[in-house]
Parts: sequence; structure tokens; C-alpha cells
Amino acid sequence: MNHRRRTALLAVGVLTAGLLLTAPQPASAANLIKNPGFETAGTGGMPYCWEKSGWGDNDFTFTTTSDAHSGSKAMKVELTRRTEGDRKALITESAECAPVVSVGKQYDLNLWYKSTTPDASVTLFRHDTTAGWQYWTDLKTLEMAGGWTEASVRTPAVPTGTDRITWGVSVYGTGSATTDDYTMEQVADPVPVPQCTGTAEQCANGRWDVLPTQNPVRSMHSVVLNNGKVLLIAGSGNSEEQFNAGTFTSAVYDPVNGTYKVIPTPKDMFCSGHVQLQDGRVLVMSGNKAYPVAGGHGYEGFKDSYVFDPVTETYSKTNDMNDGHWYPSATILGNGDVISFGGLREDSTGSVTAELWSDAEQKWLELWKVNQTWSYWGLYPSMILMQDGRLFYSGSHVFGNNIPGTGSAIYDYDANTVTQVPGLQNKDQRDQSASVLLPPAQDQKVLTIGGGNIDSNPDANRLTDVIDLKQANPAYTAGPPLPQGTVDLGNGKQAQTGNQGKMYVSAVLLPDGKVLETGGALHNRADPVYESSLYDPATGTFDPVAADPEARGYHSSAFLLPDGRVMTTGDNPGNGSWNHNVSIYTPPYLLKGPRPAITSVIDTEWTYGDTQRITVDRPIAKAELIRPAAVTHSSDPNQRFVDLPLSVDGNNVDLNVTSNPDLAPPGWYMLFAVDANGVPSVAKWVHLQGPSALGATDASAHVHSFADSLEGKVTEPGKKRTSQKVPVTVSGCDRHYGSINVCVPTDFPPSVKATAKARCDWLKKNDYGRLKVNGKDDPLRLDRDGDGVACGKADLRKR
Repeated sequence: MNHRRRTALLAVGVLTAGLLLTAPQPASAANLIKNPGFETAGTGGMPYCWEKSGWGDNDFTFTTTSDAHSGSKAMKVELTRRTEGDRKALITESAECAPVVSVGKQYDLNLWYKSTTPDASVTLFRHDTTAGWQYWTDLKTLEMAGGWTEASVRTPAVPTGTDRITWGVSVYGTGSATTDDYTMEQVADPVPVPQCTGTAEQCANGRWDVLPTQNPVRSMHSVVLNNGKVLLIAGSGNSEEQFNAGTFTSAVYDPVNGTYKVIPTPKDMFCSGHVQLQDGRVLVMSGNKAYPVAGGHGYEGFKDSYVFDPVTETYSKTNDMNDGHWYPSATILGNGDVISFGGLREDSTGSVTAELWSDAEQKWLELWKVNQTWSYWGLYPSMILMQDGRLFYSGSHVFGNNIPGTGSAIYDYDANTVTQVPGLQNKDQRDQSASVLLPPAQDQKVLTIGGGNIDSNPDANRLTDVIDLKQANPAYTAGPPLPQGTVDLGNGKQAQTGNQGKMYVSAVLLPDGKVLETGGALHNRADPVYESSLYDPATGTFDPVAADPEARGYHSSAFLLPDGRVMTTGDNPGNGSWNHNVSIYTPPYLLKGPRPAITSVIDTEWTYGDTQRITVDRPIAKAELIRPAAVTHSSDPNQRFVDLPLSVDGNNVDLNVTSNPDLAPPGWYMLFAVDANGVPSVAKWVHLQGPSALGATDASAHVHSFADSLEGKVTEPGKKRTSQKVPVTVSGCDRHYGSINVCVPTDFPPSVKATAKARCDWLKKNDYGRLKVNGKDDPLRLDRDGDGVACGKADLRKR
């Protein structure tokens, strides 16, 4: 797996959390740095307002040298031996020296340097008024330079709660960096006046349009391809008739011309796993081997795996997985490998086998080559790659109760340990909640939204939870309640009440740094909820916006298109019907007048630590990479938004690419440029290169010691076993009634009395039609006269 070893505790000089702060410096101050050229002597062998900083196992020297760019002094930091960590001269973390900043503003940082090592970068820290000094981000990798060279970079917008920042050049490889003449200036605000191009309502809340052409397949898997098209996978589409006929379908949708191309599909990929590989192809794993049989087996997953090629628009078979996995997870790792957990085996039991796809070998590795804990993670467990290569299980999953314990955990593949993480609210009612790594990925915060439980079928909840994985011992904290909308209980839309929320939630990262949550339902495959809102990570608040007019419950998906709009598709209620209508959301940022344009990208092949130049037609405030969607069942653990710090020279903008592949796993990304009003460009596609590019890169200095003091219960590998027993009612459907694609709930919503009449009235209101009884059992007592048909007139007359 070749993950870099987690680092020791980050030591950043003297951390002074309880500072008495002086009055902010006026924005008109040119250079906000005191003693920028090291000319004034200080204490402890360092110049005034500069301190020694760094961490890890290395031999180093700090020297005030006469080899200056200007004046008589410069600072030389040298590593003569390094096992891990870095050393840096840092602006002193004190009220006297650290520059005061304003929330929401950006700052241009500039310095002159010489370097004998390629392993040097500009590193930024911030002072949080509550938590004290903390690492913020790495901004720019410095190239080797024998003569004095200028380097500049723009900070991201200063986060809420930040009053000061400090920065310096970190050296994390053997060699030296000599620096001089630092400057830091606040960026002016060239904010164009927004020009509303729609109605006032649309400009505030966006607009939904239902497209005239329907989706031709019953797709429940949506993958945005690196050519801008969308792969929509149906397999049998949860249709027993299509399964028995061997009719398995996919379609490729072209957003530019609105057309669909139906693609021959070799096997039933209904409820498979999928992820984009680093070369842009799509790995599709497992799927549906068999539908349940009343009184017999449940769903079965097969071992087959395929790769879809966006160029030829064809599937090709890979080697088999070691086990069957119906509803597996799929997470790409920093070296281009893919790890997968959970799902149902070929015998309907739960798989406890972890699977690892080797990018180097282009195959699923043999079982003995993959670390195993023999844990059952459930169905579609949301496994999010952390910045140090570990996996965060957010607690979002599909069907019924969560895993035992706290319901969320950190899995360390190299150590092969699972550590429980506390704080997730109501862990057993987070079935088909949504979890996303919030923008930017550098902040390492995860949001989990809503959920329910198809076994007990309560009203879905409004719960949201946020966790900061930068903390030494991270724990979920309660977020704001999900906004409420309207719900259709069969009698038309009515306002949600009490704590009613939604499951089947879709969450989409947007290029302005917000998250669109949309769609959902109040109960198991019933009672659609019409509500959408934008979550702002900067303020931690939801802003209700226009709602999708179409029902988007079970088997729906939502995803970002390269033009900045959001597409939603699908809905599969319990009566077995399918919604083929497709909706497009135009966010408010596309109704604010002209958008910036990326007029050129010098190079579309990027490597880690690169500086890549683009040109834009007008000033932008930020740029980022967004990994294209591969979403199903509220789950897309690979979705991420990676900030690209800027160096700005008029319309030429240099983008500074992270050196850490675990922050941005290799692959194709959408590159957006965004202006100060949050208006994005149309995306350009760029390829962040994989293993060949990683060979010469040491990113370990950028793998900081977040989540390094976990206190939760630690579980090591258990005894080797074959599987975990899973009830045949795992999908929340009683298969004694109706066809296989019909879901009569094993537990009805709480408002439905436990009587045959109340249950039959509910089934009638939800358009279930005639329900044949399968076999001799009638567990819900819906066939009181024993004629083999549920909810007949005679059944309702009988006591």
C-alpha cells in the first residue's frame, strides 16, 4: 500500500494560545511584517520577531548569514540529516510580531530565496481566537535556485475566528534554503457589482429546470467522466423482469447537447461500487448476483469487476475480487490504489473481506497480500481518505443500524487497527445520510447530514454533525439542524413539522466552496421531501434555496457538472416505479452576471508540488480542483475540493499544487477559477499524475500529525472468519408480498397503525396495486382470507 508513515507530534515553536492582542493594523499598511530582512537582532540567536520552528528527527542549523539579497543579513536554514519532519524560520507567534489579519481577506506573501534542495515550501499558520495557534496550510513548493529568486503566493481567505497569521519557509529535505526580504500585503477587493440575470427569487435561491428528454435507463449510479460526459449505470435497474431477461443497461449522457447513448452492460451492476482510477477509467466492482427469494436467501453479490473506458465507452473485465460485495465501498488512495469494504457475499451474508486494487498491477490483489481486520463494515460504508493515508469511517451507511460502538471510526491500514471516534448523534438512524469532506480538503473537516433507519422506519431526522480531523483527538460536534421543507405523505405537499428531516440525502461540493444538499424522503422508500439548502463551511450555517420539483428518494443521485450546474436523476419508491425525469439546478452564482473564464491552461498534466500557470480574463479570488462525482445511495466518499493557492500577476495566475497525494489522490480533476463574488468559470480538465510522479516526491513533511492522540477504543484484527450473518430483510422490504422490485416495508411509518386496514390503506395510497402473497407465510397479516392476494376486500372485512 506504500502509505507514508504517520508523523510525530508537530512542534511549532512556542504555541501561545492566550495572547493579549494589540489593535489591528490598518489595511493601508504596506508591509505587515516586522524586521522583514532580519536586520534587527533579537534573542536566542534569532533576529527580532523570528523564531526557530519545526519538528521530527533531523539534524539542522539556523544561521543569520551575510549572504543577503539586500541589506547585510539573511536567514539560512539547513538540514544535514533527515528521517522525518522539517525546520523553518517562522515569524514569531506573538502579539508583538505576528501580523494581524481580517476575516475573509486574502494576503499576498512575497520573499526572495536561494535553495539547494527541492524540498522547501511556504508554510502558513493561523491564530484561532479560541483554539490558539495551529497549522493552516502549505502554500507553495519552492524550486531549487542557485541565485536569488523571487517567490510569491496568495493566501486563501482568512477563516472565521482568525486574528493573526505567521509563515515561513519549511525545509524538509537535506540541503538549505536561504531567505530574505519578506513582504505581506492585504489584497485589494476588486469585487465586481453582481448583475442579477434572473428574477429576484432565482438570484437569491437558484433555479431548477426539468429537462425535456428523460433518462432512458433506470440508473442509480452516476459517474462524471473526464471528458465531461456522465456515465449512468442501471444494470437491471432494480427490475426483476430485466434481471430475468438478462437486460443490463448503462447510458452515457452528454450535457453539452443533452443526448443519451445506451451502452451494452455485461452484468447486473445494480448496487455495485465504483471509483475513477488515476488514468480516468472507471473501476466498477461487484453488483447483483441474485434477488431475494421469499423464505429463502437475500440479495447476493458477485465477485466480478469491470473497467469502463470513457474513450471507447465500453466495459472490460478485470480479475475477480476475493469475495462478493453487493453495496461495497470504494475509496481511491494517495498512490492510486483502491480499497473496498463491506457489502453482501455470494451467499447473502456480510463480507468481512477487505479488497485492494493495485494501480501498479492493474488487478485486485490476492487475499494474502491485503491487510484484514475481519470486520463487517456494513453496506456502502462511507470511508474518506485522510491527509495521512488513514481512512475515516464517517458513520454514513446504507440499511438499518450502524456498526457497533460509537458509529464512526478511523482505520489505519498500515497498523491494521480501528479506533472509535465519538460524538455522532443517534448513530443507528444515519442510514442513507450523506457525508462529505468539506471544502477545502486541506481543512480536514467532514459534514454528515440527516438519515433514517429502514428497519424501524422512524421519521428521518434533521441531524447534522461536523468533525475536525485536524484535532489531536477528533470528535463529532452537533451542527445546525437541517432546514425543513415540504413532504408528500400521499395527500399532497405539506410543511414538515417537529424533528422531521430526511434520508436519501444528496450532497454536492460546489466551486464557490459551499455544499448543496438536496432531495430525500421521510421514510423507507416513501414520502418524498422537497427541500434544498446550501451549507457554508465558513459560517457553519444552512441557507434554504429552491427545491428540486421532482421526488428524489431511494436510488436518486445528484452531482456537479463541469459548467457549474448540478444534475439530479432517479427515484425508486417502494411500489417499484421509477422516475426518469432529470432536473438541473442553476445555483445563484450563475445568475450574478458574467463569469470569469480560464482562457488558457499551459499544461494539463500536473504533478505534486507543481506550480502551474493559467490565464484568466479578469481577476479571480481563488482556484480549486474538484474531483468528479462517482455517487450512489447518498454516498461519494471520494468527492473533494482541493484549494490551489494563487500567485497573481495581472491575468496570469500561478496555481500551487499540493505536495501531498493523500489530499488530492491522482486522477482527473475539474479546475475552476472563482471570482470574489463566488462566480465560477466553466471547468477545465487537468490530470494530476499518479505513481510515476510520486516516485520523486517526498510529501511526508506535508503529512501533519492530525488525529495523532486518539483516545477511543482500539480494535486490532479479530480472528479470521468467513462472513457475518445478515438478515434477509436487510433492505427493509418484506418479500412475502408482490414482485421483487416492490418493497412492502417490514416496519411501516410510525403514523400507520399496526392493523391490516391501516397498512392496506397506506399501500393503496402509495400506489402499490395488486400484491400477490409469495409462499404460505403472511407475517404482516394482510391476506386474512388466505386467497393469496394481500389487501383484498375480504381481508379488510375480517377481524
